[in-house]
Amino acid sequence: MTAFGGGTASWTYRELADKRGWIDQNDFITGLTFSQVMPGANPVNLALYLGMELRGGIGGFIAVFGLVAPAFCLVILLGLFYNWLSTFPITSVLLSGVAAVGVGATLSVGAKLAQVMLKRGEIASRVAQAIIALATFAAIGLMQWPTIPVVAVAAPLSVLTALVIRRIHGHG
Repeated sequence: MTAFGGGTASWTYRELADKRGWIDQNDFITGLTFSQVMPGANPVNLALYLGMELRGGIGGFIAVFGLVAPAFCLVILLGLFYNWLSTFPITSVLLSGVAAVGVGATLSVGAKLAQVMLKRGEIASRVAQAIIALATFAAIGLMQWPTIPVVAVAAPLSVLTALVIRRIHGHG
């Protein structure tokens, strides 16, 4: 329930990095990056990565199982009550509110991680990343272009830009 609407990454960051200190921001950013570029559901990929970082293969299995099993049970229960719940107009209003909370939590963690990344790195690299991210958002979110071709162009462009900036600044 805490991850409804896309808030899984923010909840994971808060629990593992902020509250418990089990991982640092770099590990989380790495895991989040891998989870987004690998096939499959981002939250499951993130759980697998972080579980394996903390406790190896068994940690990855338990993290994925712990993420998927409750959601699976909840979906089954909601499926049983779907016809009954959908007859109430308040249902869609409540679900929209819960989804908005998930979006807000995700934006909050994104802003927090962006501040950390700006403090650590070169401004040129961050500006280039922001431009590519905004262009990707505009192409997919606003212009409704298909996701796969946009990402197929944006991902290599992003890597190439990072390599060029690193070379210019003498980091590789």
